[in-house]
Amino acid sequence: MSNHTGHGHHHDGHHDGHHGHGGAHGQHHEPADFDWDVMGPLLERNAELSSDQYTEAARWIAGLPDAPKVRRVLDIGSGPGVISCLLAEAFPEAEVVAVDGTPALLERTRDRARRLGLGDRVTTRHADVEADLAELGQADLVWAGNALHHMGDQRAVLAGFAALLNPGGTVALVEGGLQPRQLPRDLGFGRPGLEARMEAAHAEAFEDMRAGLPGTQRENEDWAALFTAVGLTPQGTRSFLLDLPAPLDDVARDHVIAEFSRRRDGLGDRLGAEDLATLDRLLDPEDPAGLRRRPDTYLLMARTVHLGRRA
Repeated sequence: MSNHTGHGHHHDGHHDGHHGHGGAHGQHHEPADFDWDVMGPLLERNAELSSDQYTEAARWIAGLPDAPKVRRVLDIGSGPGVISCLLAEAFPEAEVVAVDGTPALLERTRDRARRLGLGDRVTTRHADVEADLAELGQADLVWAGNALHHMGDQRAVLAGFAALLNPGGTVALVEGGLQPRQLPRDLGFGRPGLEARMEAAHAEAFEDMRAGLPGTQRENEDWAALFTAVGLTPQGTRSFLLDLPAPLDDVARDHVIAEFSRRRDGLGDRLGAEDLATLDRLLDPEDPAGLRRRPDTYLLMARTVHLGRRA
């Protein structure tokens, strides 16, 4: 099971249509009237909250024994470009190409790169990952943040990633980890265990999403075995923790409220009436027990990165 709680790449919540980095990095399934003016800032805020996680992951990759110089990075399913810019900072000699299927998010990427003085090294490419993968050019690092699980044939797309690598190059998959926790098991009202039931509902929605993808193939998501199957050598797996204890600052609290609101909208038909009533109370800004006011709201989650290297 993937951790698609959007952090800048839209499959991560990133706009996973069912949870909220990443939508399919370059492979989106949102309705035509999807409001990117609303979702774009949310994706950026999500990724910014996890910037330390992603920076630590990039430093891990850069510090691997015998790691080659990284001159070109492909950020597959880049969303609004927060991670693209972090990768540019982590690999200061590299060109970073943000690849996504949503023009509005690529525009945000360009704006962000200019603001950070990275406009000469962070470029964008509008592409459908599965259809256009072979046209993206060679790279030393292919970063796919919560993107692969939006591809019907994950093995075939992973093989496509491998084919883009220069000798010694690395594929970094952000897949799995732990879903976020933000509240105590017992809120003092409603039925205890709300977040566990929301996660179960999200898992069902995720499976429905996977089943509806064109050419979908079921895989045992043993990423090391899949790396080996497509000719890459597994280089290790690490998880990176985001631990923001209660009480949250305003930025993190706004993020939690936005995520619960989006889940209330997306999972409403999968939850019972009592849980929906609890969510409505949590989202009421005037309710003393709501997310805006309660002092015990926190944010704890983990993102897992899997590496495979081309010989």
